[in-house]
Amino acid sequence: MIFCVFRPAIVKEVIHNVLQERLTGVSYNQEESTELSKQLGDEIKSKLKEVGYDRYKFVVQVVLGEQKGEGVKMAARCYWDSDTDNYAQDMFMSDSFFCVATAFGSFYY
Repeated sequence: MIFCVFRPAIVKEVIHNVLQERLTGVSYNQEESTELSKQLGDEIKSKLKEVGYDRYKFVVQVVLGEQKGEGVKMAARCYWDSDTDNYAQDMFMSDSFFCVATAFGSFYY
């Protein structure tokens, strides 16, 4: 069986490119942040499918927050097949907000 193996470096590059393209020059707006995070998640998922990860199911989490000099801690735990499943993340920071996007890929047998 031949399939495209989840490569964290490639996935991180996809996430990075989406965040840079969509968030450069944007200012934080609380009312628009929910919709923007959904759009970013959908776009990341779509771009990952274009790379050739057809046999993977993705969960994409996008966290947007206002930049107020506070800290944020995030954690995740998953139960998966360590031979095929993996995750990657990247972040974007500006003067007004931060964005952390994580893509979890689980191979669909």
